[in-house]
Amino acid sequence: MIANTFLQDIDEVFNLYKTASDFKKTVSGVQWPDFDRNMIETEIKENRHWKIMVDGHIACVWSITFDDLPVWGDRNTDSAIYIHRIATNPNFRGQKFVEQIAGWAKQFAAENNKRYVRMDTTAGNPRLTGYYVQCGFSHLGSKKMGNAEGLPSHYHKATMELFQLEA
Repeated sequence: MIANTFLQDIDEVFNLYKTASDFKKTVSGVQWPDFDRNMIETEIKENRHWKIMVDGHIACVWSITFDDLPVWGDRNTDSAIYIHRIATNPNFRGQKFVEQIAGWAKQFAAENNKRYVRMDTTAGNPRLTGYYVQCGFSHLGSKKMGNAEGLPSHYHKATMELFQLEA
């Protein structure tokens, strides 16, 4: 079941981020930073943070935004939603959550008059890139980031892989 994340879920959300970050480091050598709690609380309060529930447990989380200028540049003017920070509980890996998120996001984007669903990930994990394409996203290529002001630190001077799905 897909639902909005609640403030009372925030400790579990941060546990999932930590677990996902540790896993990400073993796969690609890149680790997520500690995310700002106020940023996550704001996403939750604005109904932009989501979860997949399985048997009463949070199995996966992600957030969305309607603007991502530092990453998407000129393309940011397109009508799109942007998915960020997909993190899966390791006890629920292999359940094709990105496919579920892609289907949900297409519908959510259409209901909000958006043409595209977009996301990015740090370069260096070809298996993940292939999985995102398998889930229906087009791989639009790589983008070398600059200082990435206003974004979490893992964007700073990173190379990002960009993905898009038509809603």
